Amino acid sequence: MLGYLMRRLLLIIPTLLCILLVNFFIVQAAPGGPVEQAIAKLQGVAGGTIGAGHTETMNVGQSRASRGLDPKLIKEIEHQYGFDKPLHERLWLMLKNYAQLDFGNSFFRGAKVTDLILQKMPVSISLGLWATLITYLVSIPLGIRKAVKHGSHFDIWSSTAIIIGYAMPAFLFAMLLVVLFAGGTSLSWFPVRGLVSENFDELSTLGKIADYFWHLVLPVTSLVIGGFATLTILTKNSFLNEVTRQYVVTARAKGLSERRVLYGHVFRNAMLLIVAGIPQAFISVFFAGSLMIEVIFSLDGLGRMSYEAAVSRDYPVVFGSLFIFTLFGLLIKLVGDICYTLVDPRIDFSARNA
Repeated sequence: MLGYLMRRLLLIIPTLLCILLVNFFIVQAAPGGPVEQAIAKLQGVAGGTIGAGHTETMNVGQSRASRGLDPKLIKEIEHQYGFDKPLHERLWLMLKNYAQLDFGNSFFRGAKVTDLILQKMPVSISLGLWATLITYLVSIPLGIRKAVKHGSHFDIWSSTAIIIGYAMPAFLFAMLLVVLFAGGTSLSWFPVRGLVSENFDELSTLGKIADYFWHLVLPVTSLVIGGFATLTILTKNSFLNEVTRQYVVTARAKGLSERRVLYGHVFRNAMLLIVAGIPQAFISVFFAGSLMIEVIFSLDGLGRMSYEAAVSRDYPVVFGSLFIFTLFGLLIKLVGDICYTLVDPRIDFSARNA
């Protein structure tokens, strides 16, 4: 197991390198870079209307000069954003700094990328952690119940509810919740702005905890509603598949109670497939699923920051976020493999090739 973990950790380095290289060259080919954004602001033009590339500094300078701007000013802007250096030199500096976990400063926010990520992290962790936790706490017991009551009225109506929830996008359900419970009608039970109230610092300890979770009710519910459908059906099918195995028939023939058979024998084997999905479920909610939710509920998290950085071509934030997200995702997947052994110690990764 230790050898397998070491191989997986070593493979993280080339994986990160390949992802950074691919995205670096894709971004360099995209029009409307930070220099273009800065020039657009000086000229009072929307950044999206400037489509000239910036792969060659000489061409960039000439194109700006033709718009009536002082070439010296163009050179200063290019120097400020590091585009006075050739492409390969910018790539080498980025990789060298990233190897030292130095992600530089944001072009437009005036702060270190690391500080920005740490500042936005609590919002995304709150959404991702609680949504994933609630999803598993609901889906696993519900899936087991559906497997035990397979074909019953409970199984039918719960499947109907699950399909409806799965078919509804998270952002659409979020807007429905806002309309119903956050002032869209006569009901105004929940807040729809921020992670905490403005008077949060004045509240007692219990008041702060209650206020924090009160703000999370609607956004977390929006993320959970579609996520638990797949996991519930997966849990049900896993248990149904295991129930038909010979060892279950043997256990029942020995006179073991149904509860002992279900949780003492079936649960361990059926949960292997469920455990495999924990890292992917957490990553998808943590990074991908929160952007629209953050916008609807005015939450300033990583998803919103990354989107705004991509739109404004804030490359240090884009690449710094990409590096950290990828590293975090790879480590989470490795944790998933470790969870395999916790659920079933018979699994031996030492015999596998990384």
